[in-house]
Amino acid sequence: MSAVTIRNLPDEIHRALKVRAARHGRSTEAEIRDILTSAVKPDTRGRLGDALAALGREAGLTDQDFEALEQVRDKTPAEPTPTLRAITPNWP
Repeated sequence: MSAVTIRNLPDEIHRALKVRAARHGRSTEAEIRDILTSAVKPDTRGRLGDALAALGREAGLTDQDFEALEQVRDKTPAEPTPTLRAITPNWP
């Protein structure tokens, strides 16, 4: 695991962190870890699969609709963009 040092933290912020940690029944270090984790990896972030499923439900699509779409969709593999081809010359 990595370690982080925070320099020049104002005293009032440090005191507030200690109070917040005490309210949550954990150490100041554990409280800071929780705050950082919540800030960069929130539980409420969107999930693409959930969003697509909700969109299908809102549109009233059924399994039969998806089966019909699957039958008519283009199954040709996509070609890489010219930029990708230029940086990966051995692309199949």
